[in-house]
Amino acid sequence: MSIGFRQRGAGAPEASGSFDLEELASELVAAMPGLEEKEQRVAVELYRLLAEGVPVSRERLAGRAGLPPARVAELLERWPGVYTDEEGRVVGFWGLAQPTMPPHRFEVEGRELSTWCAWDALFLPVILGKAARVESTCATTGEVVRLSVGPGGIEESSPPGVVLSFLRRKEKFDADVILDFCHHVLFFASPEAGREWTSKHEGAFLLSVEEGFELGRLVVERQFGAVLGATG
Repeated sequence: MSIGFRQRGAGAPEASGSFDLEELASELVAAMPGLEEKEQRVAVELYRLLAEGVPVSRERLAGRAGLPPARVAELLERWPGVYTDEEGRVVGFWGLAQPTMPPHRFEVEGRELSTWCAWDALFLPVILGKAARVESTCATTGEVVRLSVGPGGIEESSPPGVVLSFLRRKEKFDADVILDFCHHVLFFASPEAGREWTSKHEGAFLLSVEEGFELGRLVVERQFGAVLGATG
């Protein structure tokens, strides 16, 4: 399926607070590894293979990406945020994990996966080109949060006022991304519950899930557009 990226305009939500989503997206992309087109293809194929629920060998990834295994192995060694099992197969990558990582459950075509943070669950369907069912826990009240997220946006959310916390990012993402970023990006059952949490965490702010999705779409467009703009 070909993924067509929307331009900002009618129907595109504006960010909360004193910044806009375009600015925030630019900061996030600057913090990520820069990827040439072939490297983008490796990353996208790795996401999609992980979503099949089976650990990904370097040879299998190389075949899907159309690159020599040695080149793929070099990229996986260089990129931060690549997690492997005892056999060296990839089981986690840039926000998506096959092992359980509470509280963020991420189900694709009946396969149970996990995301590293709340925001991952909103942008991954754009990369995968598939809908996902998301289940998490409000970090303030403990209430269960459920969403259905498709490649084109938020389809359902329960309760209706779900929001997520976020941080601005000025430094490059590194091996500590889960600790210093993901642990601060959480779902909340309501804006009130979210404000209670952000009031105690310096630099944290809230986005609606629609804003979170739009931010993810912008980042995916800029980070993987050379591949996703033409294929699916």
